[in-house]
Amino acid sequence: MKIHPTAIIDPKAELHESVEVGPFCIIEKDVKIGEGTILEPMVKVLSGTRIGKFNKLYSGGSYGGIPQDLGFKPEVKTFLEIGDHNTFRENVVFHRGTKEGLATIIGNHNYLMGNVHIAHDCILGDHNIIVQSSMLAGHVQMGNKVFVSGLVGIHQFVRVGDYVMVGGLAKVVKDIPPYATIDGNPATVIGLNVVGLKRAGINPETRAAIKRVYKTIYHEGLNTKQALEKLKKEENFAPETKYVIDFFESSKRGVTDHRAIGGGSDEE
Repeated sequence: MKIHPTAIIDPKAELHESVEVGPFCIIEKDVKIGEGTILEPMVKVLSGTRIGKFNKLYSGGSYGGIPQDLGFKPEVKTFLEIGDHNTFRENVVFHRGTKEGLATIIGNHNYLMGNVHIAHDCILGDHNIIVQSSMLAGHVQMGNKVFVSGLVGIHQFVRVGDYVMVGGLAKVVKDIPPYATIDGNPATVIGLNVVGLKRAGINPETRAAIKRVYKTIYHEGLNTKQALEKLKKEENFAPETKYVIDFFESSKRGVTDHRAIGGGSDEE
């Protein structure tokens, strides 16, 4: 194990023999760090944190701190759980959950840039990219292959669907539906994330089906309930279109509205 002599590691922390710990890191008790994970200088890993395999934690990050929730009692045992093959750049801050036995959860293959904040009880999927200085408030749920640009603020309890693109400086206060591009303050849907869908290898037929679903929801003069009822009468749902319908039906905060922009950003 490569541990710098200035690092402070509680003897009750569990580190795989291949873990590397840089200068001035602090690792508290009740921490587990898996194979191949690297901590650069001045990383702080606090009690209740579980970190998987082959992660890279850049300098200055703080992992598993007490939630910024005025009702939280420090003696409550909660967790931060991080998967495998993630990269977290400088000075990120992740907080653990708020309810007894529950966790803030980050999946696999995520890339989070400097100064990103993931608050208590958030759940992130896999292959997401979050750009510099963006913030997720408590209880945010993010799917897979989402791209969040810089300086974005996402309100607590918001859900973010798969393959979403969020423009820089966006203020997100409602759920973001799958495959959408959103932008603005407050943010609105401005089209489909066509580039992301193409890069993901989603075929033209499926992209067209997704586009038809959003046309029904946003452009046919129906309210959301009417649009969803109309869509559910159709046959031969692709899994992607069913996902969109289910997302709208299960929303508690409401789903982000649509705003057309010049030329239509959802054009193929």
